[in-house]
Amino acid sequence: MNSTVSTTIQKISWLILRVLGSGIFLLAGMSHVTGVNRTAARLEEAPFGSVVTSVASAELLVILSGIALLGGGLLFLLGYKTRYAALLLAVVLVPITLTVQVSMYSLGPLFKNIAIMGILIFFIVNGAFNYSIDSWLERKRVAE
Repeated sequence: MNSTVSTTIQKISWLILRVLGSGIFLLAGMSHVTGVNRTAARLEEAPFGSVVTSVASAELLVILSGIALLGGGLLFLLGYKTRYAALLLAVVLVPITLTVQVSMYSLGPLFKNIAIMGILIFFIVNGAFNYSIDSWLERKRVAE
């Protein structure tokens, strides 16, 4: 495979990673915003839920995290301010993982979130690459 084809495939794979990675945040954000009571009850029942609900009510935390997940997920999907969007999503993901996903009954959700954190770290370090608003703005800035 020549280097041009390889580079094109890499660019497309980074786009796919970003688009597919954003999906989980958009869906989770919608779930938080549309099902506040259900998600708050899950938080209150979580093994370490009391740690975060001592700071604010479960409902408020669910609404705030839902807004952050939707906003960050949308920015991440579009590739706009991608590094900041990925950082925001990571900051929201860590307490969710530590309070809700940590369970001695099932490690699957915990390791799913750890894998998602890997995607976020990748984009925090590297940015959105091509096929993003960030790269379009950079090309426009360089051309001026």
